[in-house]
Amino acid sequence: MIGKLSGIIDSFDSDHLILDVGGVGYIVFASAQTLSSIGQAGDATSLLITTQVREDSFTLFGFASALEKQWFTLLTSVQGVGAKAGMAILAACPADQLSFAIAAQDKAALTRASGVGPKLAVRILTELKDKAGKIEITAGAGGVTSVHSGSSAVQNDPVSGVEQDTVSALTNLGYSSSDAYNAVLSAKGKANDNDAGDLQIMIRLALQELSA
Repeated sequence: MIGKLSGIIDSFDSDHLILDVGGVGYIVFASAQTLSSIGQAGDATSLLITTQVREDSFTLFGFASALEKQWFTLLTSVQGVGAKAGMAILAACPADQLSFAIAAQDKAALTRASGVGPKLAVRILTELKDKAGKIEITAGAGGVTSVHSGSSAVQNDPVSGVEQDTVSALTNLGYSSSDAYNAVLSAKGKANDNDAGDLQIMIRLALQELSA
């Protein structure tokens, strides 16, 4: 199996790129987020790789971050979610937002993905609710993660105590759960320790994030 490829970007298409590795051009499928972040044709880049082997095909999927690769693996572990649907979900709800969408049980965030209907979205939310908690979320780090194989709780949990109350307040104001979680995480990353423990201040800061 191929775990990583490093080479020169030959060309892009809407859902893949050709990566020249020592004169061999590999077709690597990737999300829009990865394709837009790795550079331009002629640039050197490295991608983490997941390989899908079938009787009639050998397909490579590339990821710019370990977080995105981990989410792809989790998503495609759900019955009914193939590689195409997994990539569609990552396009509609980038990896650094999926933890919040799942923690919030935000079905709408997943049904924005092509090919994902309400029933499949509910299945994903249900099956990944506990597994998603194994991905460490670092506030303000754009979802850069390290994955724990055990069952330990998430460090810097963005959905407990005052943060959860702030999310509830925002959803009561009409914001979607995933938008509320993202705003609270951003606000928490900018607040000092005293402000982060004050519900009214956190609501104000989160509203500023939502209106930015």
